[in-house]
Amino acid sequence: MNRERLRFLFLNVGHAYDHLFMLLFPTVVLALERAWGRPYAELLPLALGGFIAFGAGAVPAGWLGDRWSRKHMLTVFFVGIGLSSIGAGLAAGPVSLAVALTAVGLFASIYHPVGTAMVVQGVTDVGRRLGANGVWGNLGVAAAALVAGALVQWAGWRAAFIVPGVVSIGTGIGFALLTPAPVQAPRKQAAGVRPGLPRELIRVFVVLALVTICGGLIFNATLVALPKVFAVRLADLATSTFGVAGLVSVVYVIGAMSQIVVGRLLDRHSLRTILMTVAGLQIPFLLVASQAHDLALVLVAAVMMLTIFGAIPIQDTLVARNTADAWRARIYALKYLISLGISSFAVPLVAFIYGTTRDFVWLFGLFAVLSTLVVGIASFLPRGDKPLVAEVAPGLAAGGGD
Repeated sequence: MNRERLRFLFLNVGHAYDHLFMLLFPTVVLALERAWGRPYAELLPLALGGFIAFGAGAVPAGWLGDRWSRKHMLTVFFVGIGLSSIGAGLAAGPVSLAVALTAVGLFASIYHPVGTAMVVQGVTDVGRRLGANGVWGNLGVAAAALVAGALVQWAGWRAAFIVPGVVSIGTGIGFALLTPAPVQAPRKQAAGVRPGLPRELIRVFVVLALVTICGGLIFNATLVALPKVFAVRLADLATSTFGVAGLVSVVYVIGAMSQIVVGRLLDRHSLRTILMTVAGLQIPFLLVASQAHDLALVLVAAVMMLTIFGAIPIQDTLVARNTADAWRARIYALKYLISLGISSFAVPLVAFIYGTTRDFVWLFGLFAVLSTLVVGIASFLPRGDKPLVAEVAPGLAAGGGD
């Protein structure tokens, strides 16, 4: 394996870790209900600080990635998220656990602005690479429920944080030693693209912001809620935390595969058409999922997650096609600040709706409304397939090793 492929492998593993660590708690909390004798609606908000930090930390992380070193920032990500997770596993009570989960979110905020900028740096097949990288991220989503469920079942809830933390620290050491030294980010634009017109770019970024708000809430709230949805509605299929986690993981793995297909389509077809199609397909499956139980719920949830996961590389491709490399980590940071900032409402939203209704019908109904809004918003994207790439004024493109 050459060094560039090795670097891409580490970037993909990092994306898997990023989502895995952020989603260990929604499964662990099912065991904490019994261990600490506290209700789900009271314990789930302990993760709120982590989700807020996940969004708020993206901007300084993106700035440091562009101005200091993307590689060094990724090393900090691997080691920092590992140490924070170990801290969560050693927590003595709700307060110390909430602090540790906030630290997990802070270090996790590094990956998306910095890692995604490294994935698309200096390449032409942006959609394919983002699709592949997205699959790894969603495999991390799937693995979170399975890893947490297995470790809780066999070694206790503390091991569900400590074991992955140790593995991440080891991965960070390997990344620092085995990947190429930082180099300055390229200044030239990819061949075959044209400068973006200001009005077109403004329209693109307004659409991106609105789609990110709606899509971020749907994606993150679904990930937070699904383990509990399965625990409540699959009484005949899953009777343990590990059983629920296994079914959630299967659904997430199936959903992750959509990003390979969507990524390849983005390199060949209109981004506008693909976004409208994917968002439109979400609507009926969200509505059916709001009512489904048992095996029907598992099947519908799998198709639903295909459409939810499939929307992710579309947003990242919008950024990659419309920003210069020297600014890209900062633009991704702003995009993820919006996405992850709005997603911080996912935890209290899920806790409030379940605590009030003891079910998730209204939650899925809200998601269907948001998906409808995305279809309408996407219609304002420019028609055609040519990317718009923003030019950077001389002297503004500075810093940013990878």
